[in-house]
Amino acid sequence: MSDLYWLTDDQMEQLRPFFPKSHGRPRVDDRWVLGGIVFVNRNGLRWRDAPSAYGPHETLYNRWKRWGERGVFTRMMEGLTAGDAEPKTVMINATYLKAHRAASSLRVKKGLSAV
Repeated sequence: MSDLYWLTDDQMEQLRPFFPKSHGRPRVDDRWVLGGIVFVNRNGLRWRDAPSAYGPHETLYNRWKRWGERGVFTRMMEGLTAGDAEPKTVMINATYLKAHRAASSLRVKKGLSAV
């Protein structure tokens, strides 16, 4: 696949200080995992639908969940926008929401009013 998302060497060097330290056994390459997380979120995919080039989908999900809970992504965004960085707009869109197709007719079927 030519449309996979890969971080450049310069981008990885900027992000490297924000990754948690590895404890115990060596972990899967952070470039693969972060690229997979960005790819899945950017395209609105299920973790299971991530291309195999990013590694196992379980690894992507587990790392996304753990890093989110530990504030790794927040530190990355704050670190990249702080200091002598060029002023740029950084946006994260969290408006993507799925609803079952029957959800739109719930009020009509249950007799609820649209107050």
